[in-house]
Amino acid sequence: MSKNLVTDFDKLKTLIEPTITQEGFQLYDINILEEEGNLLLQVIIDSDNEISVEDCVKVANLINPILDENEDLFITSYILDVCSKGTEE
Repeated sequence: MSKNLVTDFDKLKTLIEPTITQEGFQLYDINILEEEGNLLLQVIIDSDNEISVEDCVKVANLINPILDENEDLFITSYILDVCSKGTEE
């Protein structure tokens, strides 16, 4: 993980975690990866129940505007990927 690609990692977590929690999920982890010159922001969610692809899309759609409003947190553009704990590997 390359946290240095984000100016304030703790603020990033604080901004998105409440929205994820409101939807009934837990924020499991945030991975920031560099792939082929792109920044990949991987938000991993968890739940006591099964998480569907639609759930991941829903969470992505909810947190994307928050991230857009706080684009100064990132030193470059990024690709958002929301996935479940079971699919991050």
